Amino acid sequence: MAHLLGGENLTVSFATRTVLDGVTLGLEDGDRIGMVGRNGDGKSTLMRLLALRSTPDSGRVTKRGDVNVGYLDQGDVLDGDLTVGAAIVGDRADHEWAANAKIREVMGGLVGDVDWHANVHALSGGQKRRVALAKLLIEDHDVIMLDEPTNHLDVEGVAWLARHLKTRWRANQGAFLVVTHDRWFLDEVCNYTWEVHDAMVDMFDGGYAAYVLARAERDRTAAVVEGKRQQLVKKELAWLRRGAPARTAKPKFRIEAANDLIADVPDPRDSVALSKMATARLGKDVLDLEHITLDFEGGETGQKLFDNITLRLAPGERLGLVGVNGAGKSTLLKLLNGEIQPSSGKVKRGKTVVTAVLTQDVKELDEVSDLRVIEVIEREKRSFSVGGKEFTAGQLVEQLGFTKEKQWTPVSDLSGGERRRLQLLRLLVGEPNVLMLDEPTNDLDTDTLAAVEDVLDGWPGTLVVVSHDRYLLERVTDNQMALLGDGKLRGLPGGVDQYLELREAALASGAVGGGSGAPTSASGGSSGSAASSGASEAEKREARKDLNRIDRQLGKISQQEEKLHTQMAAKSESGDFDALGELNAKLQELLEEKEGLELEWLEAAETLGE
Repeated sequence: MAHLLGGENLTVSFATRTVLDGVTLGLEDGDRIGMVGRNGDGKSTLMRLLALRSTPDSGRVTKRGDVNVGYLDQGDVLDGDLTVGAAIVGDRADHEWAANAKIREVMGGLVGDVDWHANVHALSGGQKRRVALAKLLIEDHDVIMLDEPTNHLDVEGVAWLARHLKTRWRANQGAFLVVTHDRWFLDEVCNYTWEVHDAMVDMFDGGYAAYVLARAERDRTAAVVEGKRQQLVKKELAWLRRGAPARTAKPKFRIEAANDLIADVPDPRDSVALSKMATARLGKDVLDLEHITLDFEGGETGQKLFDNITLRLAPGERLGLVGVNGAGKSTLLKLLNGEIQPSSGKVKRGKTVVTAVLTQDVKELDEVSDLRVIEVIEREKRSFSVGGKEFTAGQLVEQLGFTKEKQWTPVSDLSGGERRRLQLLRLLVGEPNVLMLDEPTNDLDTDTLAAVEDVLDGWPGTLVVVSHDRYLLERVTDNQMALLGDGKLRGLPGGVDQYLELREAALASGAVGGGSGAPTSASGGSSGSAASSGASEAEKREARKDLNRIDRQLGKISQQEEKLHTQMAAKSESGDFDALGELNAKLQELLEEKEGLELEWLEAAETLGE
């Protein structure tokens, strides 16, 4: 494979901290590389160096003379006063770009639903990201570098971008380097993974899943080495602690050897451990939206963002929201939080409800930008009860991955991911019982993301998550719902895959606003209450009975399945293959029955609109 570009002995330092130390690497034809690592460890810095957007303190970046590099920064890089068309194609006449099938494919995939004549500053965050991507992807580049391209993209946009990058070049042509926290995306498009940590870069074959396995093996090996080192340390320290007469005669080289063993311990990497905070008691009633209609701001009469939707959140509800850009996901959170009022309908709020919202842009930290990290938390409280233990503000902040030195960093100097971590902790110390997260994965590295998922797994209150990250939604929420752009809210018993199928069907049928053309109102999660799903009340009652019956049957089948597996394992060990065959036949019959029941369950859930 032909070499495209590379860096030799790249070193970059900020103040007293070295971000990259003598890093050497390169990109060749056919490389599809995903870059992961903690926020602030130098991923964006390395990408800017390789894209020749900045220069290292030492070392050099070289590239083949004819190599064309395209680069997408994290921030907004478009002129807000330009129209969408001018921002993407510039002064080119329509016939110049419209005759190119590749350009038409990019336009259709990214900006087909964006007003061509609208000013860029009037677009939503996701629409701006699509326009910036379209501007980059319509050009012919040998190497494409994308810094957090999935930020603010919806599920559909992420899926389209993955397909495009997989088919943009032949297998042995072109290369791309992408920094993203989207683990599904990394697995889908990458054949190599670079991990940036401790001023170095480790390289792994494969996507995110392969990287996690390789990293686990690396850490296991390191743990073995560390165990041996600790045994040596204990022996040397025990020898040094012997009586005074012995100490006076100790050879100097033995003391120096022991000190070297202790000094050889590397600084631990940030251990991001989010602890579950206590939550205010949550009563029976949480948040209900009843027959809500909301007009578009500044829209004409009859233009509705929400059209007679009903959503009921139960105690402990875990709801995930997906939808097209501009369909009103963030607005729905504002309705639930009481920040805006509907045009018609009723919002009911339980007496004991304490809400907290993590917004997309974390602007809430602007008011404390002159404070240091530790001061922000101390303004809330100076001591906290977590899991029955008392913590100071400093201890709690350190658990979130802010080292003692980092705790005294001004908020204005924090990276995007660090700001998001700080604001999440700030919300949790307020002890809410309803937590609403608007694109919580933006700017978070994969390690921090795993830690956030860990705390959300055990969140005892009601949780509402708006995200394009299907990995996150499937892990931390029990039910998913979709805003399809037609003013309705629809349940997704089939999860994110069902949402993508609905969108493809809507686009194929040419439905206005991306709607499915079918009744789409639904209730949230386990409350069992729905707006009109097209079924009569009698049909809904029957469907609820069916759900309860099927749940009981599935529970019994799971027990029988487990019993059969145990019996099969025993027969396999004893070599009784005739009996093993009979048991396997019973298992297949059981699995067929289970599959039929699951289909019945989905049909009943669809009737209820869940």
